[in-house]
Amino acid sequence: MSAAAPHPVERLAEEDTLSLAERAYRRLRDSIVQGTLVAGSRISERSLASALGISAQPVREALRRLEQDGMVVTLPRRGTVVAEFGPDRQAEMGRIRAALEGAAAALAAQGADDAALAALEAQLQAMRDATAAGRPEQVSEANERFHGLIHRATGNVFLMRSLAALRAFDHFGRVRALNATPQELPRALREHAGILAALQARDPDAAETRMRAHVLRSLEVGGLLPPARKRPA
Repeated sequence: MSAAAPHPVERLAEEDTLSLAERAYRRLRDSIVQGTLVAGSRISERSLASALGISAQPVREALRRLEQDGMVVTLPRRGTVVAEFGPDRQAEMGRIRAALEGAAAALAAQGADDAALAALEAQLQAMRDATAAGRPEQVSEANERFHGLIHRATGNVFLMRSLAALRAFDHFGRVRALNATPQELPRALREHAGILAALQARDPDAAETRMRAHVLRSLEVGGLLPPARKRPA
């Protein structure tokens, strides 16, 4: 049997402190989001391991997570392939995520303790710093941690698992939105500040409305949803 063709993914850096499986997951996820690993293309576990410079086991774990995320699928007689992200699917997943994120914000407004609110303020400051420096990648990382803190503040395991299942779509939309226009970084920062203010005020209705509007607008900016005529403030 002929050797599998090499995959166009960047080799992992040795100094990274994350686990090999986590690093492989993130690198492959980003390669799918960026289109380096093309939708519909077949994935070889062995070839990926060679491209990343690691053994097959962490790649196997990463692919298992990506399949749970819906970013790769296993098909009869084809093996593992990169999932298709058509416009209709993107729109469906985006609306589901907006609804769940809004529900999480409402629950967090009722249940977040002082430590959780302080952690959210720290992440908002990290977003401020990265925005001022014009670093969308750092903004994205702080943004993801901000949302993760809100999810944990709900204390609702079912909701956290549901949002975790959308992690890849969340990342996909965030990357597209934050790189869409120069105005997006400061606008996203303002929206997150408004969400945190609603959480601090213990106002679940405002938190849900602001979070849902923020997610839908970011999806529109990233081209994953058609523009709406009007969004609630």
